[in-house]
Amino acid sequence: MPAASPRIETQADLSALNTFGLRARAARLLRLRSADEIGALIAAPDRAPEPRLVLGGGSNLVLRGDFAGTVLKVEIAGRRLVREDAEAWIVEAGAGEPWHGFVRWTLEQGWPGLENLSLIPGTAGAAPIQNVGAYGIETADRFDSLDAVDLETGECQVFSLADCAFGYRDSVFKRNPGRWLVTAVRFRLPKPWQAVTRYADVERELAAAGIATPTPLDISDAVVAIRRRKLPDPAEIGNAGSFFKNPVVDAAHCARLLAAYPTMPHYPQPDGREKLAAGWLIEQAGWKGRDLGPVGCFERQALVLVNRGGATGADVERIARAIVADVEGRFGVVLEAEPVFVGGDSR
Repeated sequence: MPAASPRIETQADLSALNTFGLRARAARLLRLRSADEIGALIAAPDRAPEPRLVLGGGSNLVLRGDFAGTVLKVEIAGRRLVREDAEAWIVEAGAGEPWHGFVRWTLEQGWPGLENLSLIPGTAGAAPIQNVGAYGIETADRFDSLDAVDLETGECQVFSLADCAFGYRDSVFKRNPGRWLVTAVRFRLPKPWQAVTRYADVERELAAAGIATPTPLDISDAVVAIRRRKLPDPAEIGNAGSFFKNPVVDAAHCARLLAAYPTMPHYPQPDGREKLAAGWLIEQAGWKGRDLGPVGCFERQALVLVNRGGATGADVERIARAIVADVEGRFGVVLEAEPVFVGGDSR
């Protein structure tokens, strides 16, 4: 049978396809709902080389301006139990599956392990690209393998945990943007299940509900409540979630900061360094609730930048640069943005 042909839009409006709600257009937009459609795209003999942007839920993206190439919108659905043994459940999600819906589905089936990652926006296919994490768990901790298409050669490849080269909010896919298109992701959910509740926010939420021995659904509900209380809903106000990574500094630098700021949150790392809370640094620098043009720091969480209305990618870059400069000037710590910046000017 001939390969399926993807749906193509020209001069496509991307405003509703990025959670920041930034105004931008793509020269071409292809909605991909099966791996066969990707094959048809690669095989097309008249397809000249051009920039490509692989797009899932658009929740970790800052569009600088119009994208003069092809946006590949991944909408591949599907979720299933691949296999089960004495050690774990292996579950699979199509890359276009909404992440939170997939997490809740696994819990409803009695396959715990992803509950700490509840309510993270985006799609299942984007989770390994960013190595998303929250409240003590990262994608890498539950990862089994994934399928991806090399957009340069059209070859399909299975990636193991080692192949993905996961780092803090990083992976081989993030370091090679536009090359790989993830089609399906498999997670290893270990038996027996162990609750991960060491984060203070989660402990407090469970204690407030009178839950001493939480179930996986209890933890998921607690995480959902915390995130809804702290973070803005992209459907109500544009944002890309946590905008800056938590910086890691050497022990000596952390000690100097603690001498000046004894209440500063810090988290020891296996290599002897210390992870700092970017939100705390930004708040201490005076940015929480403050705007610069149409973009500002969210009132309840300084780590989140929000679109007050009509913002462009340049507006986001302007406030991000100002925050980075202020935090570096005050603490000697350089913040790094989590979202990917694409399109428009590459300055």
